[in-house]
Amino acid sequence: MTSAPAPVELERPDIGEDLRSDRPWITIVWNDPINTMTYVTYVFQKVFGYSKPKAEKLMLDVHHKGRAVVANGSREEMERHVEVLHSYGLWATVKRDD
Repeated sequence: MTSAPAPVELERPDIGEDLRSDRPWITIVWNDPINTMTYVTYVFQKVFGYSKPKAEKLMLDVHHKGRAVVANGSREEMERHVEVLHSYGLWATVKRDD
C-alpha cells in the first residue's frame, strides 16, 4: 500500500503585492542596427494601423531612446504582436506593464 503524498505548504503572497491579473502587458520594440527608420515607420503603420505621424514618433523613440512601447493589452494579444513584428524583422518583446 502506498502512502498519500505529504501536504505541501504553499507560499502566501505579501498583502502589499499587486495581484491584479488584469494589469496590462506591453509590446516593446528595440532599436537595431539593421532596419531603416522608414521601414520601421512602415511596419508600425501596417501592423497597428497607426497614422504616419504616430508611427514616426514611435520610430523616433526607438531610434533615439533605444526602445518604444508600441501597444498594450492582454498578454496573448501582445505575444501575437511580437510574433508579427518578428516576422517583419523587428526586435520586439513582451513585458508586464509597470
